[in-house]
Parts: sequence; C-alpha cells; structure tokens
Amino acid sequence: MTKRIGVWVVIAALVALPAVGYAGEHGGKAMSSGSPWTQEMGWGNQAKGKLVYGLKNTLLGWTELFTEPYEACKNGTNVFVGLGKGVWNAAGQTVGGALHLVTFLITTIDVPLPEGGTELLSSK
Repeated sequence: MTKRIGVWVVIAALVALPAVGYAGEHGGKAMSSGSPWTQEMGWGNQAKGKLVYGLKNTLLGWTELFTEPYEACKNGTNVFVGLGKGVWNAAGQTVGGALHLVTFLITTIDVPLPEGGTELLSSK
C-alpha cells in the first residue's frame, strides 16, 4: 500500500515541478492564472468545476499526441518538436487530470497542467 502512495507522490511531483520551474523562469509568476474552475464562486461550484475539469483532462489528454504535431505542421515549425510537446502535454494533462479528480473535494489544491489543459470540449 505504501509503495502505491509513494508512486502517486512521485507522479504528483513530476507534474508539479515543470510548472514551478516555468514560474521561476518568469520572475516567480506563473504565466496562467490557474485552472478555469478556480474562478468559480463558492466551494460547491469549484468542486464541481474541478471534477469536470479533471475528468475532461483524464479522458481527453491523450489527444495532444495528435493536436501538437498538427499545430506544428500548420505553423511551419518542426513536426518532431511538436510530437515531443504532444507526448509531454498528453502525459501531463492525463496525469494532472487524474490528480484533479482525486483531489476535487480539496479546492485549495490546483495542479497546473501543460498549456492549461485540453481545449477539446471547451467553450473558448
């Protein structure tokens, strides 16, 4: 049992560390204002928003494997770099989404996801 908890702690640290490093490169300020559910008013709305956000990213995070190389091709940049970004984003969004699902009742915890999470099924 403790080995499983240890694995989850390592995964959570691996998801959070790139965001910490990214914020450090930008004067200690993160480039995004947090997950969309953090803008909701009230604990109930935030918990519901966090649950939906986590479910969406857990189930659809893998789509970054295709969308990032497509964007790179469309923008005329290196497709292999887009593929690498796609793998990184897919893993980060899927694992981060699972962390949002597991912690949806604790609305004080916000795990930053690569590129703010998946944009599929968004009203942006």
